[in-house]
Amino acid sequence: MDPRPDDRSDHRTEIRDFLAGRRAKISPEQAGLPTSGRRRVPGLRREEVAVLAGVSTEWYTRLEKGHISGVSEDVLAAVARALQLDEDERTYLFDLARAARPARRTPSRRRDVEIPPRIQWLLDSIAMSASFVRNGRLDVIATNPLARALHAPMFDSPTADPRGRANFARYHFLDRGSRDFFVDWESGAATTVALLRAEAGREPHDRALRELIGELSTVSPDFRTMWAEHDVRIRHDGVKRLQHPEVGLLELTYQSLHLPVSHRAVHDLSLYTAEPGSTSEERLTLLASLAATPVQATGSTDR
Repeated sequence: MDPRPDDRSDHRTEIRDFLAGRRAKISPEQAGLPTSGRRRVPGLRREEVAVLAGVSTEWYTRLEKGHISGVSEDVLAAVARALQLDEDERTYLFDLARAARPARRTPSRRRDVEIPPRIQWLLDSIAMSASFVRNGRLDVIATNPLARALHAPMFDSPTADPRGRANFARYHFLDRGSRDFFVDWESGAATTVALLRAEAGREPHDRALRELIGELSTVSPDFRTMWAEHDVRIRHDGVKRLQHPEVGLLELTYQSLHLPVSHRAVHDLSLYTAEPGSTSEERLTLLASLAATPVQATGSTDR
């Protein structure tokens, strides 16, 4: 995807760069093909991918140049197998094909989906895990008190919007303080970009998303470099280390789950928790106590 928000192309650039990039990462040995002599390009040749997918070289060359509209799902699946795409990458390829179909809409500004009260009740009932809801653009749109306390540097950052809504991508790439807060900044930044890439495949007509990508590409060389890798991620889980200004180093396990709030937009419920009996659990418990103190003092629940 060309990062400029006014790009109205049919995603040929995205398709070309994505397929060529995945092809370059597979060696003939990995694909089970014989090798001989020097190779001028890394990875597989186009004709080798064509053989593995059971299509002609001419046909695959057209596909890699971005002519994906009208290609059957069976053929796309064969190409995905030939390129050894994982599940997230395969989903992204199919999303690009859907976006290339005729009668596309021009980019529009989607209305944000309001989180129903029952979701906030759910978040508030989770006491010992930092829990929040984010949309596909990585805006944090609902939290429990512990999640807000855990990510206080991000919510207090100038990159938060006028309503105080934080965005993981803006904080990662536009606030230098994120490098102190996220101990493993580079891997977290790469995951952030891969999540945005997946959303761009799902929602190519989302003007706010295109504007976000354009903003980050203009301001951040790191974002531009990572965006050009065309890595894709949909599922999100693992271990995250945070250097919190109040309680120190935290090593937390996190898991994101799809939250079916609306059929019009993707929302994920994310939970961060610590290993029982660990120092991180003690520090997370302390942070939860600090986060609960203002509510107990005032006797109110600000929502």
